[in-house]
Amino acid sequence: MDFGFYLPCYWPDTSYHAADMYLDVVKEAQAAEDIGCISLSIPEHHFINYLVHPSPLLTAVRIAAATRSIPIITAVLVLPFHDMRRLAGEIAQADCLTGGRIQLGVGRGAFRYEFDAFGVPVEEARERFDDSLNVLIKLLSETDVSWDSKYYRFGPLTITPRPLQRPYPPIWIAALSRPTIMEAVRRGFHVMTTPLRDPMDAVRMQAGAFFDALPMGSHQQFSMLRMGYVAANEADAREKVAMAYANHQRFVNVFSTPGTVRRGEIIPLEVEDTLEDIEDRLLIGTAEQCVDKLGPYAELGIHDIQLNMNFGTSHGDVMNSLERFAAKVMPHFAVRRAPSEPGAQL
Repeated sequence: MDFGFYLPCYWPDTSYHAADMYLDVVKEAQAAEDIGCISLSIPEHHFINYLVHPSPLLTAVRIAAATRSIPIITAVLVLPFHDMRRLAGEIAQADCLTGGRIQLGVGRGAFRYEFDAFGVPVEEARERFDDSLNVLIKLLSETDVSWDSKYYRFGPLTITPRPLQRPYPPIWIAALSRPTIMEAVRRGFHVMTTPLRDPMDAVRMQAGAFFDALPMGSHQQFSMLRMGYVAANEADAREKVAMAYANHQRFVNVFSTPGTVRRGEIIPLEVEDTLEDIEDRLLIGTAEQCVDKLGPYAELGIHDIQLNMNFGTSHGDVMNSLERFAAKVMPHFAVRRAPSEPGAQL
């Protein structure tokens, strides 16, 4: 099982300037590449201090300039928030500027608060996403494109520049439920998912959906995002569990409700989950505990875990956790692959 590294820019303390936060995330990306992570992933969110990347492609270009060759995945571009004619050009430009290191994680969006702020009916998310994805692929792979649908009517148009990767950068579909995961696999896409803060039953369901739908001999990849942190000791682990709990309280406020946000800061909500639930479900603990927690994920055949170590932790703690992860956890899951073997390259 491989590991990627998630660059969320979670920003609970807005007195710490965002410019400094972005400098921190560049250093974390460099460290993740140095320890052997196979990819970096960057979310898209707006108007809130939860995951502060209004433009993941912009962050990706900056990260690419500071790293060597590690692939950079948008996780995810929320297609219903974009005009595909503009987004396709921005993707192609970013692909050129990063030397073909961009990979496209795309999704229909998760936070009701953002849909309301953009004036996009959340009820249209799936339909808009499906149409947008088809338009996007067409624009990236062909010239003189025309389109006529409920949401787009144009043509003929050719985006410039053209993507460096042909016919277009690899595409990952963000999917949570069994039907959406299986449909993404059937369409030939890689899949990225997350069980959020749910128990292992959700992990098994999502992994089962992917592998049940996977055709024999397919090289499609399955990536799972999970909060994780390798603690220095038990006290450090307890402190980080409390941070993950506070993170979850903010997430719930904008995920399933219209959201209570003041000047961009999410107000934490009371949640049914307990600290014990969070400790049990997430990959937070000492090195030995993290190895034990990761074992069932590897047994399920998950190709890579995207680690989110920045859920309230300081930059210094993230860097120390990465160092402990490389020394004491990663060796237990090392996979040696020949260059041509499936999974050797995304």
